[in-house]
Amino acid sequence: MQQGKAQLLARGDSKTIDHALRALLADVLGLSKARVAAFDAETELFGALPEFDSLAVANLLTGIEERLSVVIEDDDVEAEDFMTYGRLLAFANRKVRG
Repeated sequence: MQQGKAQLLARGDSKTIDHALRALLADVLGLSKARVAAFDAETELFGALPEFDSLAVANLLTGIEERLSVVIEDDDVEAEDFMTYGRLLAFANRKVRG
């Protein structure tokens, strides 16, 4: 199962990336899966959710690296990537697709 997931991620399957990112947000922020499932592209994150602080950003980046099998360099990260769910998803898709 894990190998199949890695193959889907390697191909840049957007639904798989979206699912993994939502699960990661629920875990890192301690939010319910139902709440995270309701996020749309315009849902504000950093600065809007009290749970989404600088420590959560660091944990989220580590989680993205682990769950999506990518490496995130310091210069890959822009503050705007954490402003909305849509921007965060776009960031994750860019990293997976290389």
